[in-house]
Amino acid sequence: MEIEKLWKLFQGHMGYTDEQMVLFRSDPEKVKMVTQTPDFVKCKIIAEVIESENCHAGHKVGDRFVMNAGGVLMGEACPNRMCMFALGPVSNILPALYERIISQSDPLYERSNLVQCTDIGLDKGGWGKILMKITIEKPTENRVT
Repeated sequence: MEIEKLWKLFQGHMGYTDEQMVLFRSDPEKVKMVTQTPDFVKCKIIAEVIESENCHAGHKVGDRFVMNAGGVLMGEACPNRMCMFALGPVSNILPALYERIISQSDPLYERSNLVQCTDIGLDKGGWGKILMKITIEKPTENRVT
């Protein structure tokens, strides 16, 4: 795709004015993310529960919080109930994930990160806790989601 066409599509998606686009494009890291990682926008970010102990929201092993590459939850692919104490730590790791993508230090998106909800668990004075594995899921031609 021609680069200026890409920028016009991006500007429309974000609702940026021409002045805001100048500001956005003045940041080399943002420019690199938009222009040099085109496949990333087709990916999904997955936070999958891999351990669960007495979770107040009822999250169980195998539950998945699914986001688009921009970090927006895809409600239809997520549990009906989502705990903010779980989502906070997931959002905290997204900047590091994006940096890895921009630097292409993980070009196949195979590396994962582990995060725990902010509840410390009953044994430490809290209510319960969950541990989640964060991965990036690349699209495949035949995947049904």
